This record gives sequence, C-alpha cells and structure tokens, in this order.
Amino acid sequence: MKLIAGNSNLPLAESIANHLGMELTKSTIKRFSDQEIWVEIHENVRGEDVYIIQPTSNPTNDSLMELLIIIDALKRASAQRIVAVLPYFGYARQDRKPGPRTPISAKLVANLITTAGADKVLTMDLHAGQIQGFFDIPTDNLFASPVLVKDIKKRYKKYDKYMVVSPDVGGVVRARAYASRLGVPLAIIDKRREKAGMSEVMNVIGDVKGYHCIFVDDIVDSAGTLCNAAGALIKQGATSASAYVSHGVFSGPAIERINNSVLQHVVTTNSICATEAVEGCKKIIPITIAPLFAKAIRRIHEESSVSVLFD
Repeated sequence: MKLIAGNSNLPLAESIANHLGMELTKSTIKRFSDQEIWVEIHENVRGEDVYIIQPTSNPTNDSLMELLIIIDALKRASAQRIVAVLPYFGYARQDRKPGPRTPISAKLVANLITTAGADKVLTMDLHAGQIQGFFDIPTDNLFASPVLVKDIKKRYKKYDKYMVVSPDVGGVVRARAYASRLGVPLAIIDKRREKAGMSEVMNVIGDVKGYHCIFVDDIVDSAGTLCNAAGALIKQGATSASAYVSHGVFSGPAIERINNSVLQHVVTTNSICATEAVEGCKKIIPITIAPLFAKAIRRIHEESSVSVLFD
C-alpha cells in the first residue's frame, strides 16, 4: 500500500500516514512557468494499492487538476488499484439543475475522476447523498458525525438544556440524526435566500428559549446563513449558539462575520487545510479526522467493512 499527497492538504495527509505507521510516497508536484501542473512519482508503485489524499478545496480547480494528473501518472506506472481520497469533494453543491441552462458540475467532476483512471473514491459528508450515484466506480462516503458527536458530548455535558438546530430546511435529516444520537430536541431555521451568497432568516421552528443551541451542517462557506441564524436564535431566547460543521470553507467575509457574530465557537474538521485567517480566529476550533480516514484506508486495503466507522 502507498500513500501519495497532493498539495491541497499536506498536514492532513501526513497525519493520516502517521496513524497508519507509514510515510508518504516521495513525489514531485510543481508548476511550469505558465502554471501547467507537472507530476513525477519517485517510488515504484507497480502492483500496489495507491491512495491519493487530495481534498478538492480552494484553489478548487488547481486541486482537481493535481488529482487527475496524479491519477494518470499512477495509472501509467501500473498501480494495481488507485483510490482517490477526497476528504472534501469540491463542486458538490452543483448537484442538480436549479434552473434552465445550468450544469450539474458534481456529475462532471465524478466523470473526470473516473475517466482519469481512479478505481475507487473515499470521501466524507457529501453535500448530497445522490452524488455517490454520480460515480460509476465504488464510492465510500464517511460521516464526520461520530467525531463531532463525541466532541459535543464532551463540551456540553455540563449543560442540562441543549439542542440541535438545522440552519435550513434542507439540513433537517442531518440535524435529526445528530439530535437522535445525542438524545436532545431539534429546532429548524426557516430562511429565504434572495440570491446566491445571501440569506435572510425568516422564522425559528421550535422552542429554543433557555437552550444552548448547536447548529450542525456539512459546509460553512461565507457564514452568512450561520451568523444570521445564530442572531435569530438569541432573539428567540436561546442561551447561546455554536456550530459544528464537517467542512470549513470559510471564504470571503466568513471570518469577519464569525468574529462579529453571537456564535460562541465554530467546530470544524480539518478536511480543508486552514488558512492563516482561520488559524487566527479564536472562535474556530479544529478537530482532526486523520484517525477516521486512516481506519477507512486500512479497512479498504484489507477488504473489510467500512460501514462500522459510521457508528
């Protein structure tokens, strides 16, 4: 078995390798002067299971092209099986046609990864479950919930009253699953999105008065919805508001909004490499998913069940 890392999240790749008791395969990924990507693998991979750890996060297009070119290099080097390990799957939010003449980019990216030569995909908390069906190769979709629920129990055990909140109607299934695991009530934010990147909170469904409220979501991007929803909860009498998210994109004004919001903290996994701005935000608390992915990789290599990691 070999592990190869792209440039998207080297700290996570190194941590996964440490948990597996391995070293990352030596490789060179660099740019020509016109920014074309050039890849060279410095170790023999013939007949090996090779796992490419490369979340397709910002810069999304560069990260995706790196992944595709690494896959092609491994395929031409006669690797036995190539597994694309994508802790964060970019373009996942474009999973349907919301209007005429719009693309389904998640399907396009799935086709690109398959055509490049990947034999399997390992990812976590896809924005929509149906994206698994976009791939014509086996796809394992891990869940961050076991890691995040463990932290919630530890952090909130001192409180008698806390509840899970879905930041929008689309996330109710996810939030209900968290609430069921924790044995706490559920509330929902009903919002109206006027245009992309902006949202207006309309109503809080559920009695949040006197509760410590915990948002759960898969992605926080510009943080507008999250911060507006937190303010709505406090106005409705909630004692505090915090958030647990699988993927911290934190683009644009996200950090400024979080710092100026009523949110106590935002806990997120390290599926996306943290920028200096994210690392400097005291409200953002990272949790590692390296042990989770290390276990999944080991189980895939040994041809044993991955579903046991869902609990």
